[in-house]
Amino acid sequence: MNVAKICTRKVVTVQELDELTAAAELMRENHIGYLVVVEPGPTSTSVKPIGVLTDRDIVISVVSRRADPGSLRVGDIMTRNPILALDDLSVDSALVQMRKNGVRRLPVVASDGRLVGVVSLDDVLEALAGELQNVVASMRNERLVEGVSRP
Repeated sequence: MNVAKICTRKVVTVQELDELTAAAELMRENHIGYLVVVEPGPTSTSVKPIGVLTDRDIVISVVSRRADPGSLRVGDIMTRNPILALDDLSVDSALVQMRKNGVRRLPVVASDGRLVGVVSLDDVLEALAGELQNVVASMRNERLVEGVSRP
């Protein structure tokens, strides 16, 4: 299974020059703690990720330092050049990247660098739960089939 199959396609994005407080409001409105920072791509409908911004970034870089969030832009604290997952990357390889880099989410991009989604540990757990449910259903069905075919 590849990351394109399980990633979240509805991604909330911001741009580097957006106000940090506006980005925090987006997080609150959408009940998320992760935004992909993008720049326009070659077409009007495509964007390319250039960074990420997390609620943790805001706490560590702004709140704990008592900085004025109203004076900051997303680009002031975002993580630049994030680790990306190509859309055909296996889920296992994505998990290795997450573990190696200490992150819970990866922006997913097409071969041309266009943002197509975000894969998170939540997405992986949901996919694994579905696979395990199929295993359990197979075991149950085996008993039912055997009960009918060998009474």
